[in-house]
Amino acid sequence: MSTLSPAAILTDLKARGLISQTTPGLAEHLAQPRTLYCGFDPTADSLHIGSLVPLLALRRFQQYGHTPVVLVGGATGMIGDPSFKAQERKLNTTETVHAWSEKLKAQTFPLVNDPAINTAKLVNNYSWTHTLDVLTFLRDIGKHFSVNNLIAKEAIRSRLEREDSGISFTEFTYPLLQAMDFAELNRQHSVTVQIGGSDQWGNMVAGTELLRKSRGVEAHVLTLPLVTKADGTKFGKTESGTIWLSAEKTSPYAFYQFFLNTADADIENMLKYLTLIPVPAIMELVAGHMQAPEKRLAQRELASAVTELVHGAAARDEAVALSAKMFENDIAALSEADYAQLAGGSLPTAQLEGPTAIADALVTVGLAASKREAREFLKGNAVQHNGQPVSEESHTLTPANAAYGRYHILKRGKKLFGLLVHA
Repeated sequence: MSTLSPAAILTDLKARGLISQTTPGLAEHLAQPRTLYCGFDPTADSLHIGSLVPLLALRRFQQYGHTPVVLVGGATGMIGDPSFKAQERKLNTTETVHAWSEKLKAQTFPLVNDPAINTAKLVNNYSWTHTLDVLTFLRDIGKHFSVNNLIAKEAIRSRLEREDSGISFTEFTYPLLQAMDFAELNRQHSVTVQIGGSDQWGNMVAGTELLRKSRGVEAHVLTLPLVTKADGTKFGKTESGTIWLSAEKTSPYAFYQFFLNTADADIENMLKYLTLIPVPAIMELVAGHMQAPEKRLAQRELASAVTELVHGAAARDEAVALSAKMFENDIAALSEADYAQLAGGSLPTAQLEGPTAIADALVTVGLAASKREAREFLKGNAVQHNGQPVSEESHTLTPANAAYGRYHILKRGKKLFGLLVHA
């Protein structure tokens, strides 16, 4: 049982910069404990780190005495949300969507449900959608929506205005399906609040309209800002690709490193958005960081807190230890398991078919743009092989000088790494 005031959740979210838009009267509605939900469509076999923002927002609501519901879109994921997408999504098979739904269920619920409170619920909208016949859908849901109003919604209008693509009836019905979810969750679990990204405003408000017209229920929505970095670039993307919540797609070490490399300009917002640390403690941490930014204390706290939330304390500890070995140049201390994790996407990695000259290896793994540049790095004593300095062009990578007979870590400068693995 929470001892925090239910209404105070909005104060916390505002202090974290996590309120984009709300329906009128939400503050009064949250004066008592409510049940709310957020939906996650299975468009891949894992969510990425941008999804942490709504997931942790649900958990914060729980801490203030509200009941969160995680909805996995096993039905809506088969249709595709048109919101601000330039083109239609590729439709996946039913089997694929079902498999991805199960993965998302396992991934999302532990992040939302505080074990000490244990009130969260998990649902899949496929359970009430797959038996619905088209006539019932049109009569019970479709009759409450004006095509004129749907076309006026920005997400749909933007697609209609594109000359190179329009919108299919399939995706046009997506707001109705999402609205039906809200109505069904209200019927089953007394849900009266929906949260989601700011790009979902139109879909979410459709649900409040359906509840008002069909059931006479007061319902509300709250949108969260889409996270971008201070320089305006998209959050969660790196040169090597998306940062996923799945350990199989992004290793805990790579996950930890991503947050450890957070820019000073972004650190306060990332701590507010992506951790459960109270805001006053965050402000103290940021103030201390500004006194000695070179120590990266705030980045270390962020990386540690988020990695533990997503992957658990043991994986966090392993990532911290591996990070220390890498950046304190203790390569000799790496275990075979450490190398296997690094080869799983933590570092730029390339396969070796046989003995390979060091200059060629530097180019292969992306640490040099050309053999000429690689030779310059070697002459400048800027290259290490498995922790040892290398300056001779004749140096060759072979199984004999590989760690565990397979692995070669090349380092250029202070923090650029690459991994080459014998097949």
